[in-house]
This record gives sequence, C-alpha cells and structure tokens, in this order.
Amino acid sequence: MIDNDSHTPTVLFVCDHNAGRSQIAAAYLNQLGRGAIVARSAGAKPAAQVHPAVVQAMAEDGIDLSREKPKELTNEALQDANMVITLGGSDAVRVIPGRKYEDWQVKHPAGESLAHIRPLRDDIKARVQELVSELLPAIHPDAN
Repeated sequence: MIDNDSHTPTVLFVCDHNAGRSQIAAAYLNQLGRGAIVARSAGAKPAAQVHPAVVQAMAEDGIDLSREKPKELTNEALQDANMVITLGGSDAVRVIPGRKYEDWQVKHPAGESLAHIRPLRDDIKARVQELVSELLPAIHPDAN
C-alpha cells in the first residue's frame, strides 16, 4: 500500500542498466495506472540506450520506448519515490525510511533476442498488473 499524502504516488523501478527490465515495468505501470500512479525508472550503471529488442517487444504491445533513454539512479529519485522496486536486485539502492521496497527476480535481457525478450516482457507486465490491482484500491478505496 502506498501512502498518498496529497500527491500522486510514485513507484521507482531500478535495474542495473535501465535499458530493459525497469524500462518495461515503468512503461506498463504508467499505462495501466491511468494517471493514478507515476512510474519512473533508473539504473545504477545506465547503458547508452534502451535495448533494441526491448523497444521492439514493447512496440508489439503498443508501447513506444524508442525515445526513452537510460537514467542514472539518484538520491533525488529515491527521495521522490513512495515505493522502490528492484528488478533482479541492486546493491545501489539506498533504503530510505517510509518507503516500501520490493525485489522482483527477473532475468537480465542483455544480448537476448526478441524471442527471449517477449516472455520477460509478459512476466513483467503480469507483475505490474498485479501491482496495479494492489495499489489502485489503496489510492481510491471508494472505487470498489
């Protein structure tokens, strides 16, 4: 559950390079959260670009990541987040009191073909759908 203290709650997805897993998760949460939740992503060691097969796999599902750039994990990003989700763990994530933390163990997509990225994309999408179903009632308890 996210505490919504008069602003839109923010979920920060973190993976090592911010070139695949965290980009996928943030894109899905921004789409499925319908403005009730803001998703951001970052990486401890950002890559030069989002993995091309990730961009292609997301385009297949109607989400354009072609303009996205990997972003570095900053203290400000951590401070601004109500919830931090690491994808495959990250030692760079500093724990800040009052934030919720989760780790989703998902495979690293580096060097993977589109055929290998699709199941990863679908796994992350299912996790995000579950997260949305948990968070939206917490944000809008009268919606049921």
